[in-house]
Amino acid sequence: MPSDGRDYSPEETMVCCAARQIRDGESIFVGIGLTILAGLLAKKTHAPNCLLLFESGVVGAPPQKTVRSIADPHLVTDSLMVVDFFDFFTMFMQSGHVDLGFLGGAQVDKYGNINSTVIGDYTQPKVRFPGGGGAFDMTLAKRTVIMMPHEKRRFVESVDFVTVPGHVVRGRRRNELGLTGGGPDVLVTTRGIFKFSADGEAILVSVHPSSSVEEVKRETGWDLKIAPAVETTPPPTSSELQALHLLDPDQLVVKRK
Repeated sequence: MPSDGRDYSPEETMVCCAARQIRDGESIFVGIGLTILAGLLAKKTHAPNCLLLFESGVVGAPPQKTVRSIADPHLVTDSLMVVDFFDFFTMFMQSGHVDLGFLGGAQVDKYGNINSTVIGDYTQPKVRFPGGGGAFDMTLAKRTVIMMPHEKRRFVESVDFVTVPGHVVRGRRRNELGLTGGGPDVLVTTRGIFKFSADGEAILVSVHPSSSVEEVKRETGWDLKIAPAVETTPPPTSSELQALHLLDPDQLVVKRK
Protein backbone atom coordinates (compact mmCIF):
# COMPACT_ATOMS: atom_id res chain seq x y z
CA MET A 1 0.00 0.00 0.00
CA PRO A 2 1.22 3.56 -0.70
CA SER A 3 2.74 5.35 2.24
CA ASP A 4 0.58 8.47 1.86
CA GLY A 5 0.84 9.79 5.37
CA ARG A 6 3.71 12.03 4.30
CA ASP A 7 6.07 10.08 6.56
CA TYR A 8 8.84 10.42 4.00
CA SER A 9 11.19 13.17 2.88
CA PRO A 10 11.57 14.73 -0.60
CA GLU A 11 14.96 13.00 -0.83
CA GLU A 12 13.42 9.61 -0.09
CA THR A 13 10.79 10.27 -2.77
CA MET A 14 13.53 11.14 -5.27
CA VAL A 15 15.48 7.94 -4.57
CA CYS A 16 12.35 5.77 -4.84
CA CYS A 17 11.32 7.43 -8.13
CA ALA A 18 14.80 6.99 -9.56
CA ALA A 19 14.87 3.32 -8.52
CA ARG A 20 11.57 2.76 -10.34
CA GLN A 21 13.27 3.71 -13.62
CA ILE A 22 15.32 0.48 -13.43
CA ARG A 23 13.87 -2.55 -15.19
CA ASP A 24 14.54 -6.08 -14.02
CA GLY A 25 17.44 -7.68 -15.86
CA GLU A 26 19.06 -4.41 -16.94
CA SER A 27 22.74 -3.59 -16.48
CA ILE A 28 23.10 -0.40 -14.44
CA PHE A 29 26.15 1.86 -14.11
CA VAL A 30 25.70 3.47 -10.69
CA GLY A 31 27.72 6.40 -9.43
CA ILE A 32 28.08 7.40 -5.78
CA GLY A 33 25.77 8.53 -2.99
CA LEU A 34 22.12 8.79 -3.98
CA THR A 35 22.64 6.98 -7.28
CA ILE A 36 24.11 3.92 -5.55
CA LEU A 37 21.17 3.89 -3.15
CA ALA A 38 18.67 4.00 -6.04
CA GLY A 39 20.35 1.00 -7.67
CA LEU A 40 20.41 -1.00 -4.44
CA LEU A 41 16.77 -0.15 -3.73
CA ALA A 42 15.66 -1.40 -7.15
CA LYS A 43 17.56 -4.64 -6.60
CA LYS A 44 15.91 -5.09 -3.20
CA THR A 45 12.40 -4.47 -4.52
CA HIS A 46 11.13 -4.79 -8.10
CA ALA A 47 14.34 -5.52 -10.06
CA PRO A 48 16.21 -8.33 -8.25
CA ASN A 49 17.96 -9.42 -11.45
CA CYS A 50 19.42 -6.05 -12.42
CA LEU A 51 23.21 -6.05 -12.75
CA LEU A 52 24.98 -3.29 -10.82
CA LEU A 53 28.28 -2.03 -12.25
CA PHE A 54 30.58 0.23 -10.27
CA GLU A 55 33.18 2.61 -11.68
CA SER A 56 35.87 0.95 -9.59
CA GLY A 57 35.55 -2.12 -11.83
CA VAL A 58 33.26 -4.24 -9.65
CA VAL A 59 30.59 -6.00 -11.74
CA GLY A 60 27.48 -7.65 -10.29
CA ALA A 61 27.98 -6.54 -6.70
CA PRO A 62 25.16 -7.60 -4.32
CA PRO A 63 25.86 -5.37 -1.27
CA GLN A 64 23.51 -5.72 1.67
CA LYS A 65 24.37 -2.50 3.51
CA THR A 66 25.28 1.14 2.94
CA VAL A 67 27.93 1.68 0.29
CA ARG A 68 30.17 4.56 1.29
CA SER A 69 32.00 4.87 -2.04
CA ILE A 70 32.71 3.04 -5.30
CA ALA A 71 35.85 1.70 -3.61
CA ASP A 72 34.01 0.26 -0.60
CA PRO A 73 35.74 -3.13 -0.02
CA HIS A 74 32.53 -5.06 0.71
CA LEU A 75 31.38 -4.44 -2.89
CA VAL A 76 33.79 -7.18 -3.95
CA THR A 77 32.19 -9.88 -1.77
CA ASP A 78 30.09 -12.22 -3.94
CA SER A 79 30.47 -9.98 -7.01
CA LEU A 80 30.66 -11.58 -10.45
CA MET A 81 33.99 -10.08 -11.46
CA VAL A 82 36.49 -7.33 -10.68
CA VAL A 83 38.42 -5.64 -13.50
CA ASP A 84 40.62 -2.57 -13.83
CA PHE A 85 39.41 0.84 -15.04
CA PHE A 86 40.53 0.32 -18.63
CA ASP A 87 38.77 -3.01 -19.03
CA PHE A 88 35.65 -1.74 -17.30
CA PHE A 89 35.19 1.27 -19.55
CA THR A 90 36.17 -0.46 -22.79
CA MET A 91 34.40 -3.80 -22.26
CA PHE A 92 31.20 -2.40 -20.81
CA MET A 93 30.61 1.33 -21.32
CA GLN A 94 32.30 2.11 -24.63
CA SER A 95 31.08 -1.08 -26.26
CA GLY A 96 27.43 -0.20 -25.60
CA HIS A 97 26.62 -3.03 -23.19
CA VAL A 98 25.13 -0.88 -20.41
CA ASP A 99 21.40 -0.22 -20.35
CA LEU A 100 21.17 2.61 -17.84
CA GLY A 101 23.51 5.12 -16.23
CA PHE A 102 22.76 7.33 -13.22
CA LEU A 103 24.05 10.92 -13.15
CA GLY A 104 24.07 13.89 -10.82
CA GLY A 105 25.94 17.17 -10.50
CA ALA A 106 26.03 20.76 -9.31
CA GLN A 107 23.99 22.21 -12.21
CA VAL A 108 21.62 20.94 -14.90
CA ASP A 109 20.03 22.88 -17.76
CA LYS A 110 16.88 22.44 -19.82
CA TYR A 111 18.63 20.12 -22.31
CA GLY A 112 20.03 17.80 -19.65
CA ASN A 113 23.60 19.11 -19.77
CA ILE A 114 25.30 18.60 -16.39
CA ASN A 115 28.02 20.61 -14.70
CA SER A 116 30.15 19.06 -11.97
CA THR A 117 33.34 21.03 -12.75
CA VAL A 118 33.11 24.76 -11.90
CA ILE A 119 30.71 27.55 -11.00
CA GLY A 120 31.65 30.71 -12.86
CA ASP A 121 34.46 31.16 -15.36
CA TYR A 122 36.64 28.07 -15.81
CA THR A 123 39.93 29.97 -15.42
CA GLN A 124 38.77 31.94 -12.35
CA PRO A 125 35.84 30.01 -10.91
CA LYS A 126 33.79 30.94 -7.87
CA VAL A 127 33.72 27.25 -6.93
CA ARG A 128 35.73 24.36 -8.34
CA PHE A 129 34.33 20.84 -8.03
CA PRO A 130 36.13 17.47 -8.36
CA GLY A 131 35.05 17.11 -12.01
CA GLY A 132 33.30 14.46 -14.02
CA GLY A 133 35.19 11.28 -13.16
CA GLY A 134 33.47 8.56 -15.17
CA ALA A 135 30.30 10.61 -15.70
CA PHE A 136 30.91 11.27 -19.39
CA ASP A 137 31.18 7.54 -20.05
CA MET A 138 27.80 7.07 -18.41
CA THR A 139 26.24 8.98 -21.32
CA LEU A 140 27.31 6.08 -23.55
CA ALA A 141 24.63 3.96 -21.89
CA LYS A 142 21.43 3.32 -23.85
CA ARG A 143 19.72 5.83 -21.56
CA THR A 144 20.57 7.89 -18.50
CA VAL A 145 18.63 9.05 -15.47
CA ILE A 146 19.61 12.33 -13.79
CA MET A 147 19.02 12.79 -10.04
CA MET A 148 19.19 16.33 -8.63
CA PRO A 149 17.93 18.21 -5.59
CA HIS A 150 15.55 20.78 -7.09
CA GLU A 151 16.88 24.27 -6.33
CA LYS A 152 16.90 27.32 -8.61
CA ARG A 153 20.66 27.74 -8.27
CA ARG A 154 21.09 24.22 -9.68
CA PHE A 155 18.43 24.39 -12.43
CA VAL A 156 19.89 27.00 -14.77
CA GLU A 157 19.17 28.16 -18.33
CA SER A 158 22.68 27.17 -19.40
CA VAL A 159 25.27 25.36 -17.28
CA ASP A 160 28.53 27.19 -16.56
CA PHE A 161 30.53 24.22 -17.84
CA VAL A 162 29.40 21.16 -19.79
CA THR A 163 30.88 18.23 -17.87
CA VAL A 164 28.35 15.77 -19.25
CA PRO A 165 26.51 16.51 -22.52
CA GLY A 166 22.73 16.34 -22.71
CA HIS A 167 20.57 16.39 -25.84
CA VAL A 168 21.66 19.83 -27.13
CA VAL A 169 25.11 21.20 -26.32
CA ARG A 170 25.64 24.91 -27.06
CA GLY A 171 23.16 24.70 -29.93
CA ARG A 172 24.32 21.37 -31.40
CA ARG A 173 22.53 18.02 -31.14
CA ARG A 174 24.25 14.89 -29.85
CA ASN A 175 24.48 13.28 -33.28
CA GLU A 176 26.13 16.41 -34.70
CA LEU A 177 28.85 16.02 -32.06
CA GLY A 178 29.33 12.33 -32.81
CA LEU A 179 28.06 11.26 -29.39
CA THR A 180 26.68 7.76 -28.96
CA GLY A 181 24.26 6.62 -26.27
CA GLY A 182 20.68 7.69 -25.86
CA GLY A 183 21.28 10.71 -23.66
CA PRO A 184 19.08 11.77 -20.73
CA ASP A 185 15.82 9.84 -20.55
CA VAL A 186 14.40 11.01 -17.22
CA LEU A 187 15.27 13.78 -14.76
CA VAL A 188 14.16 12.99 -11.21
CA THR A 189 14.28 15.71 -8.56
CA THR A 190 13.07 16.34 -5.02
CA ARG A 191 10.02 18.10 -6.51
CA GLY A 192 9.04 16.21 -9.64
CA ILE A 193 9.85 14.07 -12.69
CA PHE A 194 10.79 15.33 -16.16
CA LYS A 195 10.92 13.69 -19.56
CA PHE A 196 12.64 15.10 -22.65
CA SER A 197 10.80 16.25 -25.78
CA ALA A 198 11.75 15.59 -29.40
CA ASP A 199 13.73 18.83 -29.43
CA GLY A 200 15.68 17.66 -26.38
CA GLU A 201 14.10 19.97 -23.79
CA ALA A 202 12.94 18.88 -20.33
CA ILE A 203 9.17 18.72 -19.75
CA LEU A 204 7.58 18.43 -16.32
CA VAL A 205 5.37 15.32 -16.36
CA SER A 206 4.84 14.55 -12.67
CA VAL A 207 4.87 16.51 -9.40
CA HIS A 208 5.61 14.91 -6.04
CA PRO A 209 2.87 14.99 -3.36
CA SER A 210 4.87 17.46 -1.25
CA SER A 211 5.27 19.96 -4.12
CA SER A 212 3.23 21.75 -6.81
CA VAL A 213 3.60 22.88 -10.42
CA GLU A 214 3.93 26.49 -9.24
CA GLU A 215 6.71 25.56 -6.81
CA VAL A 216 8.57 23.59 -9.50
CA LYS A 217 8.36 26.54 -11.91
CA ARG A 218 9.52 28.95 -9.20
CA GLU A 219 12.60 26.82 -8.46
CA THR A 220 13.57 26.38 -12.14
CA GLY A 221 15.82 28.93 -13.84
CA TRP A 222 14.22 28.81 -17.28
CA ASP A 223 10.76 29.04 -18.84
CA LEU A 224 9.78 25.49 -18.02
CA LYS A 225 7.67 23.39 -20.39
CA ILE A 226 4.73 21.68 -18.69
CA ALA A 227 3.01 18.50 -19.92
CA PRO A 228 -0.68 18.97 -20.86
CA ALA A 229 -1.73 16.71 -17.97
CA VAL A 230 0.80 16.72 -15.13
CA GLU A 231 0.43 13.67 -12.90
CA THR A 232 0.91 13.38 -9.16
CA THR A 233 3.87 11.12 -8.40
CA PRO A 234 2.87 7.92 -6.58
CA PRO A 235 4.37 8.25 -3.09
CA PRO A 236 6.97 5.82 -1.78
CA THR A 237 5.38 2.56 -0.72
CA SER A 238 5.84 1.06 2.73
CA SER A 239 8.00 -1.71 1.24
CA GLU A 240 10.21 0.80 -0.60
CA LEU A 241 10.72 2.85 2.55
CA GLN A 242 11.45 -0.25 4.63
CA ALA A 243 14.08 -1.41 2.13
CA LEU A 244 15.54 2.09 1.92
CA HIS A 245 15.88 2.33 5.70
CA LEU A 246 17.57 -1.08 5.86
CA LEU A 247 20.06 -0.03 3.16
CA ASP A 248 20.82 3.30 4.83
CA PRO A 249 20.06 2.76 8.54
CA ASP A 250 22.25 5.61 9.77
CA GLN A 251 21.00 8.10 7.13
CA LEU A 252 24.48 8.47 5.70
CA VAL A 253 23.12 9.04 2.19
CA VAL A 254 19.55 10.31 2.51
CA LYS A 255 17.85 12.10 5.38
CA ARG A 256 14.42 11.01 6.59
CA LYS A 257 11.53 13.27 7.46
